[in-house]
Amino acid sequence: MAYVITQNCCKDTSCIAACPVDCIRPSEGDDGTQMLFIDPETCIDCGACADECPVDAIYSEYDLPPDQERFRELNAAYFQRHPLEAGDITAPTQRAAVAHGTLRVAIVGAGPAACYAATELLGIDGVEVDMFDRLPTPYGLVRFGVAPDHQRTKSVVRVFDNAFRAERFGCHLAVEIGAELTHRDLLDHHHAVIYAVGAPDSRELGIPGEQLPGHHAAADFVGWYNGHPDHATHRFDLTTRRAVLIGNGNVALDVARMLLATPAALAATDIADHALAALSEQHVEEVVILGRRGPREAAFSVGEFSALGHLDGVDVVIEAGDLSPHPDDDVETAAKLELAHEYADRPPRPGNKRIVFRFHATPTELVGTEHVEALRVSGDPAPIETTLVFRSIGYRGRPVDGLPYDARTGTVPHREGRVVDTHGAPVTGVYVTGWIKRGPRGVIGTNRSCAAETVAGLLADHANGDLDRPVADRQALLELMTDRGLTPVDWPGWRAIDAAERDHGAARSRPRVKLVSVAELLDTARRRPQLLA
Repeated sequence: MAYVITQNCCKDTSCIAACPVDCIRPSEGDDGTQMLFIDPETCIDCGACADECPVDAIYSEYDLPPDQERFRELNAAYFQRHPLEAGDITAPTQRAAVAHGTLRVAIVGAGPAACYAATELLGIDGVEVDMFDRLPTPYGLVRFGVAPDHQRTKSVVRVFDNAFRAERFGCHLAVEIGAELTHRDLLDHHHAVIYAVGAPDSRELGIPGEQLPGHHAAADFVGWYNGHPDHATHRFDLTTRRAVLIGNGNVALDVARMLLATPAALAATDIADHALAALSEQHVEEVVILGRRGPREAAFSVGEFSALGHLDGVDVVIEAGDLSPHPDDDVETAAKLELAHEYADRPPRPGNKRIVFRFHATPTELVGTEHVEALRVSGDPAPIETTLVFRSIGYRGRPVDGLPYDARTGTVPHREGRVVDTHGAPVTGVYVTGWIKRGPRGVIGTNRSCAAETVAGLLADHANGDLDRPVADRQALLELMTDRGLTPVDWPGWRAIDAAERDHGAARSRPRVKLVSVAELLDTARRRPQLLA
């Protein structure tokens, strides 16, 4: 018997360190795969990986849920293509403690990249970390980007719990860096600053008509249904029978599921109340997903593609594209093509809604006078009639005050996480991690290795004396914020928000009911911390 990694894999790699026989791959870097795999021939059925997995993605092969059976063969196929090579298991690096007060690090952002960086640093005795975010809640895209029906994926935040209870960790939510505190303020109170601010802007289509109402960034819709305070008041016309998604990555598939999910399915999630009400009354019957290239190059993961086949009352339709296998296809690509074949062969079921994949379809124009009425695509004289279009074609980072910026890539220039100036010279004490560092690619767990690289560079610079300078202490930082009228949400404050949301959810048989206004979040954080002591 062996254990199997399934759809929900976040590539955090916690399982790799737990495995006593080193049979989980790929183990390092971003090799293009969107998940990890267990070698069934080497696995000794100890279950250590399942115990360690933060998102409960690992099962005994005999306990696989019916909709995850495919992953048994996918795990085995990976090792048929990449035979496991014997080697010593590398023990985790034990880094030496630092003297108290000699290394204080500010981290800007509170998403997974920031949290992984903080956890790495707090694992070293003596290091102090202060985390800042403009919102009153942590976890970034785990809270506001992961789809509501992916609750197991959201449980990845459990890996941060112990570190963030440390006295050496300072949490300062609802503080905007660049406005209420400056980059210079951070450097005055910390030996180093790590920016983990993500890539919040959606790329533009660059076609006529894209400014018409009815065309939206998919990220705005995702933020809306996930209760992001910046997006909670958005309005989307859901009276159309057909919606069109431009782009075929995992975000596009998330949006398609949300548009077609039954009210009962949505009500079992932590979707924001306003979105639950609106989507329960929507009329969408068909979602068309457009990809510029063929199915072989589709950006969605095999796990997300597989999940579509298990949606209640929804057919998956494949239009155009070469589905024939090729010897050079990697394991995940081959699995996606096999799935596409299966979908294409399924007869439509009367009364079902539809997700239609149309490949080799490049959008050329959004048509309409005062509102989107149709979308033209290359090679098709007939436009696709619709009044609701979402673009899901990637993200861009914004310029960060006080840092260099590469407008072409939407990232901060760096070398292994060390920010570099226009001449390529390191900017002392300034680092980046996450999407602002590497661009919008990878899954949640990819941020772990990304953060580890950045932290390794920071620690090397500290060891070399490059960060050795006098800075003000945390008390001085707190006094500075008080002088400026700032009242940050600390970690007990976040736990109060978390408890309130979970309590509201439990009363309605839901994981949580999210608070979506900043005022309500702040009020909850400041009223209830004493209840959590």
